[in-house]
Amino acid sequence: MKTNYLLPNKYKIPGWILLFIGIISGIFLFINDYEFNFLTTKVISLIHENNFLEPEEGYSFFKIIENPIADELSTLFIIIGGLLVGFSKEKQEDEYIYKLRKDSLVWAIIANYTILIITTVFVFHYTFFDILVFNMFTPLLFFIFRFNFLKIKTRSHEE
Repeated sequence: MKTNYLLPNKYKIPGWILLFIGIISGIFLFINDYEFNFLTTKVISLIHENNFLEPEEGYSFFKIIENPIADELSTLFIIIGGLLVGFSKEKQEDEYIYKLRKDSLVWAIIANYTILIITTVFVFHYTFFDILVFNMFTPLLFFIFRFNFLKIKTRSHEE
């Protein structure tokens, strides 16, 4: 089956490594309330709020600031690793794998937005913000989980 959007299979292992490192570091950051100043460096901020306590001072654009980047690195590792894992070809890529991939993607989007609707109605304040942060990753993670689950389930039925 010809699929133009999939990466070669060789990207799957580096993807799993990045995804694993990103998830572990993300959990560590979450447990420590994102207060991990180990990797503080100067970065370019596209939009920067000048003073959080006095918002009337406005925003500045393209400002160099000092910022801990551990959370940004963790986010990038999860997203890039997840994309590499989720969108790398299987060793045996056929119509059935294509169907599993498509069904898993649809299932992940429906599950993700069902959870988001429920939390929008029943969860509030900073807990809701935490859920929105997790929501950046859940469609990709749900897709990877569901796709691999269906592949394993199919293999066990074939044996």
